[in-house]
Amino acid sequence: MTKRHINMRLKCRYESDKNTISRLEVEHETGGEWKALDLDASTPGFDIFVYAMFHCQHTYFRINCAERGLLLDSAEGDIRVSADEDWKLLDMTVNFTGELESGQASQADIDFIVARMQQCPVSRNVNTPASAHTSISLVSKQGQARRHQDPEAVI
Repeated sequence: MTKRHINMRLKCRYESDKNTISRLEVEHETGGEWKALDLDASTPGFDIFVYAMFHCQHTYFRINCAERGLLLDSAEGDIRVSADEDWKLLDMTVNFTGELESGQASQADIDFIVARMQQCPVSRNVNTPASAHTSISLVSKQGQARRHQDPEAVI
């Protein structure tokens, strides 16, 4: 069985108490190289589909951080998807690491954010792949980190 791999990553800066995006860069891996993701009429449909899941996860990550009083300065994230030769999802992993401008994340905050990310409407409408993982890490300016890794979360 041939596996297809789709990988994307983002770097983002935020402003305001709602973690509004001030700058966003998204790249996708193509031919072993990272290139800017420019969505247009020539973008392959499956790339648009993966980006839709990634965008939804990022939206739920940043909005739920703000809801918990965790104001982000910046974040990096990635999504790694494997599909079979018929484009059926096999594996999906989403990771975000955010640097906090203010606030201190508790484990309850992290668990809440991950649970809410799993309610993303785009991801909820996807057949759950055999393996799906979500992890986030929030690092304060003082270097203290809170992490959550969900080995079998429905993304």
